[in-house]
Amino acid sequence: MDEVKTGIEAEAGDKPKKKKAPKLKDLGLGVPATGGEVLRDAKEAAAIEAHWRDLSGGKPPKDGKKVKYVDELARLQFELIKLQEWVRVNGLKVCVLFEGRDAAGKGGVIKRITESLNPRVCRIVALGTPTERERGQWYFQRYVAQLPAKGEIVLFDRSWYNRAGVERVMGFCTDDEYQEFLRACPAFEEMLVRSGVILIKYWFSVSDEEQEKRFTERMHNPIKRWKLSPMDLESRKHWVEYSKAKDVMLEHTDKKLTPWYIVDADDKKKARLNCIHHLLQQIPYQDIAPVELELPPRQSDDGYKRPKKSKQNWVPDAY
Repeated sequence: MDEVKTGIEAEAGDKPKKKKAPKLKDLGLGVPATGGEVLRDAKEAAAIEAHWRDLSGGKPPKDGKKVKYVDELARLQFELIKLQEWVRVNGLKVCVLFEGRDAAGKGGVIKRITESLNPRVCRIVALGTPTERERGQWYFQRYVAQLPAKGEIVLFDRSWYNRAGVERVMGFCTDDEYQEFLRACPAFEEMLVRSGVILIKYWFSVSDEEQEKRFTERMHNPIKRWKLSPMDLESRKHWVEYSKAKDVMLEHTDKKLTPWYIVDADDKKKARLNCIHHLLQQIPYQDIAPVELELPPRQSDDGYKRPKKSKQNWVPDAY
Protein backbone atom coordinates (compact mmCIF):
# COMPACT_ATOMS: atom_id res chain seq x y z
CA MET A 1 0.00 0.00 0.00
CA ASP A 2 1.38 3.39 -0.97
CA GLU A 3 2.15 5.69 1.91
CA VAL A 4 -0.15 8.72 2.09
CA LYS A 5 1.43 11.85 3.49
CA THR A 6 -0.59 13.72 6.08
CA GLY A 7 -0.07 16.69 8.37
CA ILE A 8 1.34 20.14 7.67
CA GLU A 9 4.29 18.80 5.68
CA ALA A 10 1.94 17.30 3.11
CA GLU A 11 -0.10 20.49 2.95
CA ALA A 12 2.77 22.88 2.64
CA GLY A 13 5.35 21.06 0.58
CA ASP A 14 3.62 18.61 -1.78
CA LYS A 15 2.27 19.67 -5.12
CA PRO A 16 -1.22 18.35 -5.83
CA LYS A 17 -1.10 15.47 -8.30
CA LYS A 18 -3.67 14.83 -10.99
CA LYS A 19 -5.59 11.68 -10.25
CA LYS A 20 -8.87 9.99 -11.01
CA ALA A 21 -11.82 11.11 -8.92
CA PRO A 22 -12.97 8.43 -6.47
CA LYS A 23 -15.98 6.39 -7.56
CA LEU A 24 -19.19 6.74 -5.62
CA LYS A 25 -19.23 3.06 -4.71
CA ASP A 26 -15.81 3.51 -3.10
CA LEU A 27 -17.30 6.23 -0.91
CA GLY A 28 -20.22 4.11 0.21
CA LEU A 29 -22.69 6.31 -1.66
CA GLY A 30 -24.55 3.56 -3.47
CA VAL A 31 -27.13 3.50 -0.67
CA PRO A 32 -30.41 5.35 -0.05
CA ALA A 33 -30.25 8.81 1.54
CA THR A 34 -31.39 7.27 4.82
CA GLY A 35 -28.15 5.31 5.01
CA GLY A 36 -24.61 6.60 5.12
CA GLU A 37 -23.69 9.16 7.75
CA VAL A 38 -27.16 9.48 9.30
CA LEU A 39 -27.37 5.75 9.90
CA ARG A 40 -23.80 5.61 11.22
CA ASP A 41 -24.44 8.52 13.60
CA ALA A 42 -27.67 6.93 14.84
CA LYS A 43 -25.90 3.65 15.56
CA GLU A 44 -23.05 5.50 17.25
CA ALA A 45 -25.46 7.47 19.45
CA ALA A 46 -27.37 4.31 20.40
CA ALA A 47 -24.17 2.46 21.27
CA ILE A 48 -22.96 5.36 23.41
CA GLU A 49 -26.34 5.58 25.13
CA ALA A 50 -25.87 2.02 26.33
CA HIS A 51 -22.72 3.12 28.17
CA TRP A 52 -24.56 5.60 30.39
CA ARG A 53 -25.69 2.74 32.62
CA ASP A 54 -22.05 2.33 33.65
CA LEU A 55 -21.69 5.46 35.76
CA SER A 56 -17.95 4.93 36.14
CA GLY A 57 -17.43 5.72 32.46
CA GLY A 58 -14.94 2.91 32.13
CA LYS A 59 -11.19 2.88 32.60
CA PRO A 60 -8.68 4.63 30.31
CA PRO A 61 -6.93 2.24 27.92
CA LYS A 62 -3.43 1.06 28.63
CA ASP A 63 -0.62 2.48 26.54
CA GLY A 64 -0.35 0.79 23.18
CA LYS A 65 -3.60 -1.13 23.58
CA LYS A 66 -6.17 -0.86 20.79
CA VAL A 67 -9.56 0.55 21.73
CA LYS A 68 -13.02 0.37 20.26
CA TYR A 69 -14.05 3.75 18.92
CA VAL A 70 -17.51 3.89 20.54
CA ASP A 71 -16.25 2.58 23.90
CA GLU A 72 -13.49 5.16 24.09
CA LEU A 73 -15.72 7.98 22.83
CA ALA A 74 -18.25 7.19 25.55
CA ARG A 75 -15.50 7.20 28.19
CA LEU A 76 -14.18 10.54 26.95
CA GLN A 77 -17.69 12.01 27.00
CA PHE A 78 -18.01 10.98 30.64
CA GLU A 79 -14.79 12.90 31.29
CA LEU A 80 -16.11 15.92 29.40
CA ILE A 81 -19.13 15.96 31.72
CA LYS A 82 -16.76 16.06 34.69
CA LEU A 83 -14.75 18.83 33.05
CA GLN A 84 -17.91 20.81 32.34
CA GLU A 85 -19.00 20.66 35.97
CA TRP A 86 -15.52 21.67 37.13
CA VAL A 87 -15.56 24.67 34.78
CA ARG A 88 -19.04 25.69 35.96
CA VAL A 89 -18.42 25.36 39.68
CA ASN A 90 -15.01 27.05 39.61
CA GLY A 91 -16.02 29.82 37.22
CA LEU A 92 -13.41 29.03 34.58
CA LYS A 93 -13.49 30.67 31.15
CA VAL A 94 -12.59 28.19 28.41
CA CYS A 95 -12.25 29.16 24.75
CA VAL A 96 -11.38 26.51 22.14
CA LEU A 97 -10.67 27.37 18.50
CA PHE A 98 -11.14 24.83 15.71
CA GLU A 99 -9.45 25.77 12.44
CA GLY A 100 -8.35 23.88 9.35
CA ARG A 101 -9.18 23.26 5.73
CA ASP A 102 -12.73 22.68 4.54
CA ALA A 103 -13.95 19.12 5.25
CA ALA A 104 -11.12 18.54 7.73
CA GLY A 105 -13.52 17.25 10.40
CA LYS A 106 -13.87 20.24 12.71
CA GLY A 107 -17.64 19.96 12.88
CA GLY A 108 -17.50 16.25 13.64
CA VAL A 109 -15.33 16.63 16.73
CA ILE A 110 -17.33 19.67 17.93
CA LYS A 111 -20.50 17.59 17.65
CA ARG A 112 -18.99 14.77 19.73
CA ILE A 113 -17.81 17.22 22.39
CA THR A 114 -21.11 19.02 22.80
CA GLU A 115 -23.65 16.21 22.45
CA SER A 116 -23.20 15.12 26.08
CA LEU A 117 -22.86 18.61 27.58
CA ASN A 118 -25.23 21.28 28.84
CA PRO A 119 -25.70 23.94 26.11
CA ARG A 120 -26.03 26.57 28.85
CA VAL A 121 -22.44 25.81 29.85
CA CYS A 122 -20.86 24.74 26.56
CA ARG A 123 -21.92 26.57 23.40
CA ILE A 124 -20.78 26.69 19.77
CA VAL A 125 -19.94 29.89 17.91
CA ALA A 126 -19.99 29.69 14.11
CA LEU A 127 -20.24 33.24 12.81
CA GLY A 128 -21.32 33.95 9.26
CA THR A 129 -20.16 36.61 6.83
CA PRO A 130 -19.69 39.94 8.66
CA THR A 131 -22.38 42.56 8.14
CA GLU A 132 -21.65 45.99 6.73
CA ARG A 133 -21.63 47.40 10.27
CA GLU A 134 -19.25 44.69 11.50
CA ARG A 135 -16.87 45.43 8.64
CA GLY A 136 -16.55 48.93 10.04
CA GLN A 137 -15.70 47.69 13.54
CA TRP A 138 -12.38 46.77 15.09
CA TYR A 139 -11.70 43.38 13.50
CA PHE A 140 -11.75 41.38 16.76
CA GLN A 141 -14.87 43.13 18.06
CA ARG A 142 -17.55 40.67 16.94
CA TYR A 143 -15.49 37.77 18.29
CA VAL A 144 -14.98 39.45 21.67
CA ALA A 145 -18.76 39.54 22.10
CA GLN A 146 -18.79 35.72 21.91
CA LEU A 147 -16.02 35.02 24.42
CA PRO A 148 -16.86 32.91 27.50
CA ALA A 149 -17.99 34.38 30.79
CA LYS A 150 -17.20 32.68 34.08
CA GLY A 151 -18.32 29.08 34.12
CA GLU A 152 -18.57 28.77 30.33
CA ILE A 153 -16.93 26.77 27.55
CA VAL A 154 -17.09 28.29 24.06
CA LEU A 155 -16.13 26.32 20.96
CA PHE A 156 -15.33 28.45 17.90
CA ASP A 157 -16.06 26.64 14.63
CA ARG A 158 -13.67 28.96 12.78
CA SER A 159 -12.62 32.14 14.49
CA TRP A 160 -10.70 35.37 14.06
CA TYR A 161 -8.19 33.35 12.05
CA ASN A 162 -10.49 33.79 9.05
CA ARG A 163 -8.37 36.84 8.29
CA ALA A 164 -5.20 34.74 8.09
CA GLY A 165 -6.87 32.19 5.83
CA VAL A 166 -9.86 32.75 3.57
CA GLU A 167 -9.75 36.55 3.73
CA ARG A 168 -6.07 36.60 2.81
CA VAL A 169 -6.28 34.02 0.02
CA MET A 170 -9.54 35.20 -1.52
CA GLY A 171 -8.70 38.89 -1.28
CA PHE A 172 -11.42 39.83 1.22
CA CYS A 173 -9.03 42.04 3.17
CA THR A 174 -6.31 44.48 2.20
CA ASP A 175 -2.63 43.72 2.64
CA ASP A 176 -2.44 46.36 5.38
CA GLU A 177 -5.34 44.70 7.24
CA TYR A 178 -3.67 41.33 6.92
CA GLN A 179 -0.31 42.57 8.21
CA GLU A 180 -2.03 44.32 11.10
CA PHE A 181 -3.77 41.08 12.01
CA LEU A 182 -0.47 39.18 12.14
CA ARG A 183 0.94 41.89 14.37
CA ALA A 184 -2.08 42.32 16.65
CA CYS A 185 -3.29 38.71 17.01
CA PRO A 186 -0.55 37.48 19.38
CA ALA A 187 -1.05 40.55 21.59
CA PHE A 188 -4.84 40.05 21.54
CA GLU A 189 -4.55 36.40 22.54
CA GLU A 190 -1.99 37.15 25.23
CA MET A 191 -4.41 39.71 26.64
CA LEU A 192 -7.15 37.07 26.74
CA VAL A 193 -4.95 34.58 28.57
CA ARG A 194 -3.76 37.16 31.09
CA SER A 195 -7.39 38.10 31.77
CA GLY A 196 -8.11 34.51 32.80
CA VAL A 197 -9.34 32.93 29.56
CA ILE A 198 -8.08 29.40 28.92
CA LEU A 199 -7.36 29.56 25.18
CA ILE A 200 -6.79 26.33 23.24
CA LYS A 201 -6.19 26.31 19.47
CA TYR A 202 -6.53 23.30 17.16
CA TRP A 203 -5.61 23.08 13.48
CA PHE A 204 -7.14 20.08 11.70
CA SER A 205 -4.75 18.88 9.01
CA VAL A 206 -6.16 16.90 6.09
CA SER A 207 -4.39 15.64 2.98
CA ASP A 208 -5.29 16.57 -0.58
CA GLU A 209 -6.53 13.06 -1.33
CA GLU A 210 -8.77 12.85 1.73
CA GLN A 211 -10.28 16.30 1.19
CA GLU A 212 -11.12 15.37 -2.40
CA LYS A 213 -12.84 12.22 -1.21
CA ARG A 214 -14.92 14.13 1.34
CA PHE A 215 -15.82 16.87 -1.15
CA THR A 216 -16.97 14.26 -3.66
CA GLU A 217 -19.17 12.63 -1.04
CA ARG A 218 -20.73 15.95 -0.09
CA MET A 219 -21.47 16.74 -3.71
CA HIS A 220 -23.55 13.57 -4.12
CA ASN A 221 -24.96 13.05 -0.63
CA PRO A 222 -28.13 15.15 -0.05
CA ILE A 223 -27.65 14.89 3.71
CA LYS A 224 -24.20 16.48 3.51
CA ARG A 225 -24.83 18.76 0.55
CA TRP A 226 -25.40 21.83 2.76
CA LYS A 227 -21.84 21.53 4.05
CA LEU A 228 -20.43 22.30 0.60
CA SER A 229 -20.53 25.97 -0.40
CA PRO A 230 -19.30 27.70 -3.56
CA MET A 231 -16.49 29.14 -1.44
CA ASP A 232 -15.40 25.63 -0.45
CA LEU A 233 -15.09 24.68 -4.11
CA GLU A 234 -13.25 27.89 -4.92
CA SER A 235 -10.80 27.29 -2.07
CA ARG A 236 -9.95 23.94 -3.61
CA LYS A 237 -8.42 25.82 -6.55
CA HIS A 238 -6.13 27.67 -4.13
CA TRP A 239 -4.75 24.68 -2.20
CA VAL A 240 -1.11 25.82 -2.29
CA GLU A 241 -1.99 29.43 -1.48
CA TYR A 242 -3.89 28.24 1.60
CA SER A 243 -0.87 26.14 2.58
CA LYS A 244 1.41 29.17 2.38
CA ALA A 245 -1.07 31.33 4.31
CA LYS A 246 -1.34 28.67 7.01
CA ASP A 247 2.46 28.48 7.32
CA VAL A 248 2.69 32.25 7.76
CA MET A 249 -0.14 32.16 10.31
CA LEU A 250 1.63 29.53 12.39
CA GLU A 251 4.91 31.40 12.19
CA HIS A 252 3.34 34.53 13.68
CA THR A 253 0.79 33.10 16.12
CA ASP A 254 2.22 29.80 17.41
CA LYS A 255 3.47 31.24 20.69
CA LYS A 256 4.55 29.62 23.93
CA LEU A 257 1.63 31.20 25.80
CA THR A 258 -0.89 30.45 23.04
CA PRO A 259 0.39 27.45 21.04
CA TRP A 260 -1.26 25.75 18.09
CA TYR A 261 -1.98 22.02 18.33
CA ILE A 262 -2.07 20.15 15.01
CA VAL A 263 -4.56 17.28 14.65
CA ASP A 264 -3.90 14.66 11.97
CA ALA A 265 -7.45 14.48 10.61
CA ASP A 266 -7.23 12.03 7.70
CA ASP A 267 -8.84 9.40 9.92
CA LYS A 268 -11.98 11.06 11.32
CA LYS A 269 -12.52 8.71 14.24
CA LYS A 270 -8.90 8.83 15.41
CA ALA A 271 -8.91 12.61 15.05
CA ARG A 272 -11.99 12.92 17.25
CA LEU A 273 -10.59 10.71 20.00
CA ASN A 274 -7.13 12.30 19.89
CA CYS A 275 -8.52 15.83 20.00
CA ILE A 276 -10.95 15.21 22.87
CA HIS A 277 -8.29 13.28 24.81
CA HIS A 278 -5.85 16.16 24.35
CA LEU A 279 -8.46 18.79 25.29
CA LEU A 280 -9.14 17.01 28.58
CA GLN A 281 -5.42 17.14 29.38
CA GLN A 282 -5.23 20.91 28.94
CA ILE A 283 -7.45 21.74 31.92
CA PRO A 284 -6.74 20.11 35.28
CA TYR A 285 -10.10 19.04 36.72
CA GLN A 286 -11.57 16.81 39.37
CA ASP A 287 -14.68 14.68 39.50
CA ILE A 288 -17.30 16.62 41.43
CA ALA A 289 -20.08 14.43 42.76
CA PRO A 290 -23.42 15.72 41.43
CA VAL A 291 -26.13 16.78 43.85
CA GLU A 292 -28.36 13.87 44.78
CA LEU A 293 -31.86 14.38 43.41
CA GLU A 294 -35.10 13.01 44.78
CA LEU A 295 -38.23 12.78 42.67
CA PRO A 296 -41.11 14.47 44.55
CA PRO A 297 -44.60 12.91 44.59
CA ARG A 298 -47.01 14.11 41.93
CA GLN A 299 -49.56 16.73 42.96
CA SER A 300 -53.02 15.31 43.64
CA ASP A 301 -55.79 16.07 41.15
CA ASP A 302 -58.09 17.89 43.58
CA GLY A 303 -61.03 17.64 41.22
CA TYR A 304 -59.15 18.66 38.05
CA LYS A 305 -60.76 17.35 34.86
CA ARG A 306 -58.85 17.12 31.63
CA PRO A 307 -60.53 18.63 28.54
CA LYS A 308 -61.87 16.18 25.98
CA LYS A 309 -59.29 15.10 23.42
CA SER A 310 -61.83 15.63 20.66
CA LYS A 311 -61.66 19.39 21.29
CA GLN A 312 -57.88 19.51 20.72
CA ASN A 313 -55.79 19.26 17.56
CA TRP A 314 -53.70 16.11 17.99
CA VAL A 315 -50.99 15.03 15.60
CA PRO A 316 -52.25 11.88 13.87
CA ASP A 317 -50.45 8.58 14.38
CA ALA A 318 -48.56 8.02 11.13
CA TYR A 319 -46.44 5.24 12.60
